[in-house]
Amino acid sequence: MAGILAWFWNERFWLPHNVTWADLKNTDEATFPQAEDLYLACPLAFCIFMIRLVFERFIARPCAMGLKIQTNGPQKAQPNAILEKVFTAITKHPDEKRLEGLSKQLDWDVRTIQRWFRQRRNQEKPSTLARFCESMWRFTFYLYIFTYGVRFLKKTPWLWNTKECWYNYPYQPLTVDIHYYYILELSFYLSLLFSQFTDIRRKDFLIMFLHHVATISLIVFSYVNNMARVGTLVMCLHDAADVLIEAAKMANYAKCQILCNLLFAMFAILFISSRLGVYPIWILNTTLFESWEIIGPYPSWWVFNLLLIMLQLLHSFWSYLIVKTACRAISKGKVSELIVKPGPTLSRDFLRSDGPGCEWALRCLGRELKTGL
Repeated sequence: MAGILAWFWNERFWLPHNVTWADLKNTDEATFPQAEDLYLACPLAFCIFMIRLVFERFIARPCAMGLKIQTNGPQKAQPNAILEKVFTAITKHPDEKRLEGLSKQLDWDVRTIQRWFRQRRNQEKPSTLARFCESMWRFTFYLYIFTYGVRFLKKTPWLWNTKECWYNYPYQPLTVDIHYYYILELSFYLSLLFSQFTDIRRKDFLIMFLHHVATISLIVFSYVNNMARVGTLVMCLHDAADVLIEAAKMANYAKCQILCNLLFAMFAILFISSRLGVYPIWILNTTLFESWEIIGPYPSWWVFNLLLIMLQLLHSFWSYLIVKTACRAISKGKVSELIVKPGPTLSRDFLRSDGPGCEWALRCLGRELKTGL
């Protein structure tokens, strides 16, 4: 075990040339990020999960009831042991041959059996009330953490001059604000990872799981090798769009379609401009070029930038989905409905999903992209 830990924490991978872990030990004069600091995120993640349960029960649920959001879920399929066994053990989408066999076995017509499977699949979907409560919780957290990030970052020199992220690196002291920002973000995403196993299981379980793991890995990676300054910029930039998408979903569940359309349009503009404009020009420019000029590359520098470039590729893919759907709406003459008319619109199609952040795009367009995805 000692050999594995020594290999994992190899200084020549994590740190620039001629820098050792001993150089980054805390002293009376300065405090630096320590890997063991992140242990605090695990119990805090559990606390956040419990706070979520209390919030959804005593704050979000009364708000949903006030907005007259229905508490009942989809219509339940009538109990049937044979069909239930097929559904749970074999397939949730029986083919024509299996449907005919079940029809003869139960003396039911095929359409009735198809309806039963459809209703049974819908039973596993969360109710509109549950979706609203989940979105309200995430909206509240994202709004708080984004507000905190903006208030904190506007006082820092690296917000206005990104080269400050690399001057005197890695001997950049860890402030209380940065520590709190990192631990809270990490705890929140850990709580989302935990809640996947307690919430209703969705089709995109694996995609969501990988998304959370990737996010947690980036947060941990940038903290351990003290790239925390640029890490705060990345976190704040991504939280901005998440606030709007959760607000738009809440409006959709409350059937405030005009507000939903407006919020979705604002989200789409902010998402594309921030992820395809600000992110590469502001973030990737400093992590790739300014850091190369000031501190030079080393192994973990390459890994960190590779992860950030992969994130940019995901941004491009999600933006493509948004633009594609917008173009389809234009071609169908539904542009006016996007903002001013209530009813099924572009935003409503997108917001039928219930995942956090922007990974909703992988779900909400899944039915249109099955052949290409």
